[in-house]
Amino acid sequence: MLAAERREHLLGLLARTGKIVAKDVAAELGISEDSVRRDLRELAAEGLCQRVYGGALPASPAVVDYDARQAVAPDGKRKVAAVAAGLVRPHGSLILDGGTTALAVARALPQDLVCTVITHSPTIAAALLDHPGAELFLLGGRVFKHSAVTCGAAAVEAAQNVSADLCLLGVTGAHPEAGLTTGDAEEAAMKRALSARAADTYILASSEKIGTASQYRVLPWGRVTGLITDADPRDTVVEQLTKLGVQILTAG
Repeated sequence: MLAAERREHLLGLLARTGKIVAKDVAAELGISEDSVRRDLRELAAEGLCQRVYGGALPASPAVVDYDARQAVAPDGKRKVAAVAAGLVRPHGSLILDGGTTALAVARALPQDLVCTVITHSPTIAAALLDHPGAELFLLGGRVFKHSAVTCGAAAVEAAQNVSADLCLLGVTGAHPEAGLTTGDAEEAAMKRALSARAADTYILASSEKIGTASQYRVLPWGRVTGLITDADPRDTVVEQLTKLGVQILTAG
């Protein structure tokens, strides 16, 4: 089988099954695992898969820069945001992550809602300036421009001194095996720090993130309260997550 044919085979397998196991593909095609791993390295370099131990998973499309992400699945993000905003109780406290889906949540909050919002995103804080009943706490630190949030040691330390009823957390990938992932190590650490300070954590994941993975793990499924997504409840990955005991809140 030519390299181009192997590439198409791998991409087709990834689309059908949601993962590639290098040793199984090597046995199926009668080639070495090194050849499969080389093919996967090339596909990963093009952003077409996320390499993991033993093989690969679908790569998340949500790792592009902030401006580009605003054009990715805007309807799905609005649907997820509407459900997420409904979880915020009057006089409650909310830790709201950064990113484009979290921004949609901020815009979906009722303007007269009385609540406390803690965020590490200047964009989120600015979006809530015209909400008179929302008390805002902005966590400082080094600004990670890719997601318009603060992160790093100073931001993590600031997060450790707050607490809230609810955390709404964005990720770039939500996969049954890989868990919840994102594309930057410091951002992943900041997300863990935020989640640790809330009684409940819900993940914001529009359908294009379901079944995909990025390089850095944020949390395992056992550490979150539930997942909010507009993905079809009959989607294979959603069904797998349900079997794992993940609470799914369907948006749409």
